[in-house]
Amino acid sequence: MTGRGLRLILWRHGQTAWNLERRFQGSTDIELTDTGVAQARRAARLLASLEPDAIIASDLKRAAATAAELAAVTGLEVTHDEALRETYAGRWQGLTHEEIIERYGEQYAAWKRGEPVRRGGGELETEVADRAAPVVLRHAEKLPDNGTLVVASHGGTIRTTIGRLLGLDSPHWESLGGLSNCCWSVLGQGARGWRLLEHNAGTLPEPVLGDDD
Repeated sequence: MTGRGLRLILWRHGQTAWNLERRFQGSTDIELTDTGVAQARRAARLLASLEPDAIIASDLKRAAATAAELAAVTGLEVTHDEALRETYAGRWQGLTHEEIIERYGEQYAAWKRGEPVRRGGGELETEVADRAAPVVLRHAEKLPDNGTLVVASHGGTIRTTIGRLLGLDSPHWESLGGLSNCCWSVLGQGARGWRLLEHNAGTLPEPVLGDDD
């Protein structure tokens, strides 16, 4: 795909009740709050101005509903894929941040250090990237030259996918900060592969004017 000028917009879903309660959602199918729907609607109007060529999304309700707002304003169909779901985190799912630290403190600390950890007995981050990144690349290959793909997914899955596409070693994926609800990251094709152009953005990308363009 080198030289085709493709762009990937990796878009986190809107707010859920479990986000507000700081509960680990993982693959649990939680719906958007009214605020989350409003966030998706606002973000969709912005992203529509980038004239995306295709939309793919996790099949979990919070991501699917987020993607549906962009579909409504662009007229594009959404392709849903369970490979874009959030990390399955076993016994961590449904627990608050504080409960996870209290019950699984050593496991949590090891994860934050970048060690390969099956949080709650669930998936490794590399396994999430193994399932999600190929789906993104497969749909990117279908784009026209200079085309744009929007991927509506989840914070953890987006971070691991970005890390994989940028060629970062997995212990360094955590250095990519989290995404706020309904914010996105933008990857573009450079001469040496994918480049991170925007991260945790809630406004439209601005041109880079400077020596690093």
